Amino acid sequence: MSENIVWHQHNVSHQDRCQQKSQKPCVLWFTGLSGSGKSTVANAVEALLFKNNNHSYLLDGDNVRHGLNKDLSFNDEDRVENIRRIGEVAKLFADSGLIVLSAFISPFRTDRQQVRELLNEGEFIEVFVDTPLEVCEQRDPKGLYKKARAGDIQNFTGLDSPYETPESPEIHLQAGSKPVDELAQEVISYLKTHGFIG
Repeated sequence: MSENIVWHQHNVSHQDRCQQKSQKPCVLWFTGLSGSGKSTVANAVEALLFKNNNHSYLLDGDNVRHGLNKDLSFNDEDRVENIRRIGEVAKLFADSGLIVLSAFISPFRTDRQQVRELLNEGEFIEVFVDTPLEVCEQRDPKGLYKKARAGDIQNFTGLDSPYETPESPEIHLQAGSKPVDELAQEVISYLKTHGFIG
């Protein structure tokens, strides 16, 4: 980093933004295999937050790759950079006082840990959307497993590229056997219990 770059202090503080929104900011980091239901659950949680007059923003893996990260591929090196960039964006959003919902496969534990370390203590909430591979493959909402099995997609997480399951997530959703509404309520309950929302 250049020595000519200096962090600019704002007149409006992080605490000011949180007080204005009457909530504690955090990053809900939804991780799981493709087809596990990360985006679906995150969408349902955000709808409940919106209904409760909370301030949030949902960062979705596919949406971000249409813009900010459209220059990245799916090899391991670019996957690491994809998560690094998202972590920095999530940090900025959390600093603004928002509840950030981030739905990314993010297959590597070290990458998720690096995002955790970017944030204030307690602001990173790892949400493991735990859906068995066979269920994800049956769902295959984007037809990606079929393409991967046919050899049309390389480095596909869960098949020829590893997914490292969270070892101690703050929220563990058994998403293969429960309805989306129930899973979303589990996340909301966590946020209420831990004082992020009223």
